Amino acid sequence: MPELPEVETYVQELAPLLRGRQVLEAAVTWPRTIALPDAENFVAQMAGQRFADFSRRGKYMLLGLESGLTLIVHLRMTGHLLVVADDVAVAVHTHVVMRLDNRQKLLFQDARKFGRLWLVADPAPILAELGPEPFAADFNLDYLAARLHGRSAPIKALLLDQSLVAGVGNIYADEALFRAGIHPQRAAGSLDAAEIATLHAAIQEVLMLGIAKAGSSLGGSSLQNYSRPGGAPGGFQEEFKVFRRTNQPCPQCGAPITRIVVAQRGTHFCPHCQPSA
Repeated sequence: MPELPEVETYVQELAPLLRGRQVLEAAVTWPRTIALPDAENFVAQMAGQRFADFSRRGKYMLLGLESGLTLIVHLRMTGHLLVVADDVAVAVHTHVVMRLDNRQKLLFQDARKFGRLWLVADPAPILAELGPEPFAADFNLDYLAARLHGRSAPIKALLLDQSLVAGVGNIYADEALFRAGIHPQRAAGSLDAAEIATLHAAIQEVLMLGIAKAGSSLGGSSLQNYSRPGGAPGGFQEEFKVFRRTNQPCPQCGAPITRIVVAQRGTHFCPHCQPSA
């Protein structure tokens, strides 16, 4: 699933491609892709809209329109936004097509059909359950310590909870825990102040590296989790220390990387560098 670095890359790279562009017409071939309004009204309302602002909240893209409406995009497992020439054939799994005023079109593709789009006047209700952004001032050590205090849930599970911190998912949780030397099944409340500080820094570090590398692209072409708006892959997968490196040597100690399941998600760690206690 695209996480904060992938979504941030989309926002940064879509802005120069779409800012000021007008949607001449829209088409939806899989109506359930549109969460709000219904697909028919989405098509009617998008026609004539002009893109103005580009931002992100957690894993949500917020594409502001000159009318005051916001197009919200959540890619989920395999969603992609692509900007292509108008004469490019529409590929399979393309569920939304927006033809632009510069002989290009914006496509939403999603092989697994879990991604969703909203066209709303106020994004706040959709984003209301999200916790602070990882780089925001309110995601500080006091906040993190308070949210972990007394919790028996595995720390990996809490890092995936978007109400704790917005934007962290499976890839970057594994990578942050490795850098912090914390076992993913440790009870969150068992972390001491030094470990919380190390984890806080590691979360920010891996996310910044992920953004610098334009995100992580995994899987084959038909079910790739993420590609950039022009179709190019990200590069952070080349920097993985543990994620999807089962039985490969740990880059720090050489012990084989182990895979377990935590919170129903495949989880990768080094049993030597990340002891259970």
